[in-house]
Amino acid sequence: MNLYEAIYLRHSVKKYKKQPIDPETLQKIGLFYEKAQPLVPGIETEIGIRENLTGRHVQRGLFSVSAPYYLLIYSESRDRADMNAGYIGEQLSLYMMTLGLASCFLAGTSLAGTPKTRGDKQLVIVMAFGYPEGKLTRRPEDAKRLPLSDLCVFKNEPTRWMNQVLEAARLAPSPFNRQPWRFVVVGSRIHIFSRKDGLDKLKNLDAFGFGIMFSHIAVASEELWLDVDLIRLENISQKNFKSSQYVLSAIVRSQES
Repeated sequence: MNLYEAIYLRHSVKKYKKQPIDPETLQKIGLFYEKAQPLVPGIETEIGIRENLTGRHVQRGLFSVSAPYYLLIYSESRDRADMNAGYIGEQLSLYMMTLGLASCFLAGTSLAGTPKTRGDKQLVIVMAFGYPEGKLTRRPEDAKRLPLSDLCVFKNEPTRWMNQVLEAARLAPSPFNRQPWRFVVVGSRIHIFSRKDGLDKLKNLDAFGFGIMFSHIAVASEELWLDVDLIRLENISQKNFKSSQYVLSAIVRSQES
């Protein structure tokens, strides 16, 4: 299994075996993080792993998942920091699947005895992980996601590879399964918008979710031998949209073109 295949099989797991992970596997996770590409270059991040086989780390926050291990992502407080953390965090989650490990993002959660800051970096997210008590994977058709017809506006007939990239984006998990993204597809460009629904309290969580979704676009593009640039187009960002807000555009090109 590679990262792209993991996109179709991954699901959030909330029950884990109290089974230790060998040090070599934990080291692989750290080495993968060191090589992972950020969404926004220049934002300093850091991760930490907490072993919890004895249950000594009590969670505080919105969600409670008892796991043998927790991964914490810290980041500088800068523009798009939450989005950048989601981009990195999902790469880690997908990589864990290739190692036979399940995971679950725990939004709004901290661990007792674990600092919420590391130097000038703030705790962004806690991820539970370990060997699952049940199934590691789920069937893609069992993912509770909106169909592409509800998420996309197509200005022209999309290519086969564009549909594959969009399908990977569609399968991205989001906080509370909100799926706040909408896509306008024009040729090789995917203009990505966030729905305006008045739930400003979830703004940071949605930003983290957008980072997850952008990582799916990047992973799918790499698998399909496509070049992708995630950029903000000023001619679109200056426009006012009634029910949505412009986020970024993905410029996807075939390497053969």
